[in-house]
Amino acid sequence: MSMPHAQPIVFVVDDDVSVRESLELLIRCAGWQPQTFASAQAFLGRPRTGDAPSCLVLDVTLPDLNGLDLQALVTAERSDMPIIFISGYGDVPMTVRAMKAGAADFLTKPFGDEALLGAIRHAIERSGSALGRAAELRALRDRYASLTGREREVMALVVRGRLNKQIGGELGISEITVKAHRGKVMRKMQADSLASLVNMAGKIRPAAAQEG
Repeated sequence: MSMPHAQPIVFVVDDDVSVRESLELLIRCAGWQPQTFASAQAFLGRPRTGDAPSCLVLDVTLPDLNGLDLQALVTAERSDMPIIFISGYGDVPMTVRAMKAGAADFLTKPFGDEALLGAIRHAIERSGSALGRAAELRALRDRYASLTGREREVMALVVRGRLNKQIGGELGISEITVKAHRGKVMRKMQADSLASLVNMAGKIRPAAAQEG
């Protein structure tokens, strides 16, 4: 999990001030940090936050950019911020469009507090998992970046299943040298087995993992 002690943030975008105020109180009482906005543009213009888990509670009908259009912008930029739609005019086509575009939930007003809190809880868990995966990938890429050019060449051949003797033949180095490079690769990548190294290579950028 990325930053497990960071207080989750629940963003609310709704042009109805009474809805914003009631949701702000509900969210705060549940132990999360609420941030409310009256329009999509106000939300888009907010200062960027850190890596705390977050979700967006979003009204479909807004005065400027509508909720579905804002969803497209948020989803393209922040895959770690699930969206929960709330609407007083939810129809089937609108719901289907929102869910197909990746919405975590779609609630029609009036909805119970528990229904929303449950949806937020699930969305926050999804966000935390996504941030954790992103942090893991960053750490993996940092470890890969610490390899020398020769070590990357050896790693690429190792994960393709080449034996030390074959790697030495392809790179024009001795088998003993291959073993030394291979040992350094395993230590720097923090891989405890060949299977682990292959798994890591599959996660990092293919061009980088397979160079050589």
